[in-house]
Parts: sequence; C-alpha cells; structure tokens
Amino acid sequence: MSATSQHQPRRFFTAADGGLLLFRLQDVPVLLAPSWWIGSLVVIVLYEPLVGRLLPDAGAATSWTLSAAFAILLGMSVLAHELGHCVVALRLGIPVRRLRLFLLGGLSEVARTPREPRQEGLVAAAGPIVSVLLAAFCALLMLAVPGGGAVWLLVAECAVANLAVGVFNLLPGLPLDGGRMLRAGVWALTGTRAKGTRAAVFGGGIVAAGLLLWAIFGMVAGSEDRWLRLGVCVVTAWFVAMGAGGELAAETNRSWPEGLEIADIVRPVLQLPAESPVSDALAASAGRGVVLVRADGVAAGLLDETEAQRLAGTSPQAPAELAAEPIRAETVLLSSESGEDVAERVRETAAWQFLVVDEEGRPAGVLRREDLRAALARRPH
Repeated sequence: MSATSQHQPRRFFTAADGGLLLFRLQDVPVLLAPSWWIGSLVVIVLYEPLVGRLLPDAGAATSWTLSAAFAILLGMSVLAHELGHCVVALRLGIPVRRLRLFLLGGLSEVARTPREPRQEGLVAAAGPIVSVLLAAFCALLMLAVPGGGAVWLLVAECAVANLAVGVFNLLPGLPLDGGRMLRAGVWALTGTRAKGTRAAVFGGGIVAAGLLLWAIFGMVAGSEDRWLRLGVCVVTAWFVAMGAGGELAAETNRSWPEGLEIADIVRPVLQLPAESPVSDALAASAGRGVVLVRADGVAAGLLDETEAQRLAGTSPQAPAELAAEPIRAETVLLSSESGEDVAERVRETAAWQFLVVDEEGRPAGVLRREDLRAALARRPH
C-alpha cells in the first residue's frame, strides 16, 4: 500500500464516508462521526461536577474548560488506540477501509479477515498497548507537575482516559480487543477460527452481563454516580452484545461447510479463440465458463453471458472478445486455496465470476458467485 495519497477531491464531510475527514494515514481516511460530538457533550456535562469537587477553588469557567479538555483528551486517547490497530494492520499487509471515531469509541475497519491467529492477535493487542503506554507516560509526567493545580489535573485526566480505554478493551469478549485476542488464542490452539469466535462471543455475553450487574449494584447501594453508571453500563452492554452477535453472524457466513470442495462448485472451463463468433461462444458456454484467448496466447477475458446475449441479438458474428470480462488479479483464484479464503475473496471482490487456476497457472475452472452462494446456503443449520 502506497504511503502517499492519490490525487482526488478532498471531501471534508460526507454521509457516505461517515463523518468529518480529519486526515489520512496511508490513504486510510480518519473520520469523526457526528455522534462523537453528542458523546463529548455528554462527557462534558457529566464530568464538570467532578472537576468542581477535585478543584474546589476553581471557578465555573475553569471547571467547564477542564471538562471540555477531558472530552478532547478522551477522544485523542481513542484515536491513538485505533491508530495502533491501523498501523499494525497495514504493516501486516491487511488493508484498512477507514478509521472512525463515534459516540461509543472508535473503530478501525479492516478490509479483510486476518489470515492467521498471529495476525489477529497482533492487530488486537496493538491498541491496548498504545493506550497503556500513554497512560504510563502521563503517570510519570504527573510526578514532574506541581500537584493540585489545573495542569496536574489535565495530565491526570489524560492518564485516566488512556488507562480506561486500554483496560476496558482488554476485557475478554467480542467485539473488544480482549475478545479478539481470546479468539486468536483459541484459534491457534484448535486450528479453527470459528471455535475462537464462539469462545469470544461467549466472553462478550459475560462482559455485557457484568456491566449490567455493576450498574444494578450501584443503584441498590445508592452510589453517588449510580445514574451515570447506569447510563454508561446499559449503553456499553448493548454495544458489546450487538457487536458479539454481529461477529457470530459474520463467522457463520464465513464458515465453510464440512466436506465441500472447491472442485464441487467450479464449472468446467473451455478455451476459445477471442475472434470466435459471439453466437458460437454463447452456445458453448452452457454450464461452462469460457476463457477467450487471443492469437498471441494472451487471455482476453471471461465471456460475459449477459453481454454476449445482448451482442448476439444484434451481431451474432461479432468477435466474442467484444463480450469479454477482463481477468483481473483479484478475480483469479488458486485451486489450492482453502474454502474459507475463497469465500472471503469472492465477498470482497465486485465480480460475478472468477477464474480458478492450478499451481502452474493453467485454467482449472470458473467459479460463479451464484454457485458459491447456493452451495453455502445448503450448509446444515
């Protein structure tokens, strides 16, 4: 992935991107969602009374300023945490679609699933490591700042914010980083990613239940922060439960039916000269994939049946190459790839048919998206 951005119009805020564009990291947009402002406003309002208790001599302006500073520091802590994920993912060759800060935190959206547990574990651990290191740095900085003042409180706020982000994300349940690390560990031990996902989803359920129990305990005990605790815990528990459910659904869609081989759903391939009449190529394509080859031996592409039918209706003797769909690197699959990798490649690529080649690069068949979808729909429930 190139370290320099391609020349394109700079869009500062679009609904499609999901927020205000702050900057780009190796072409990855870093966005601030509208909901972040709502969350920050809530933090400011709820934190201001605490500032008044910590600094009794501070005026209203100072209290509100320090509360706003805490909200910004919390956002920057989440940003640093997510940048840790993003940088490690890019270093491991895992593309990242975007990094987004929103109401409940942040999210680095990777474009594909890590191929091995080591990658999953490294990417997951990067965020908490960044947060804990920043918390430790701020804790040391507190020793060099006179205690009891506004500056000391700001540094303390930064330490607490980073520690809170790091520790919370280490809880062993999806969609938190601790859950991803748990999945990586179970995946490495069992050799099956799905087992790791199920274990981490169960952990997510425990985390959500624990948050609700803590909120109920605060209400029963009459804690001063019981209403704040209740609101935060309910929203966070909902986020964890929904995220865990989404991870389980995604894993179910990703899993490959036992006993199904790629060869079982790949259509046989036929090679025809690119100058063949499109009507002849269309007739030969029944139940097969057609690779159109030019006279110099270079593949012109795969026959697009829809386009071929349209062309044959008006010019049946036209060269079939005019109805060829180019063969791109992302539409070529190895016959030796695992079923799960093939399914994920197909989901990630905007194409309806894929050329399957053997280890020597020879065409071994054509996989159509509709055939893969039908095969996965037949899996036992």
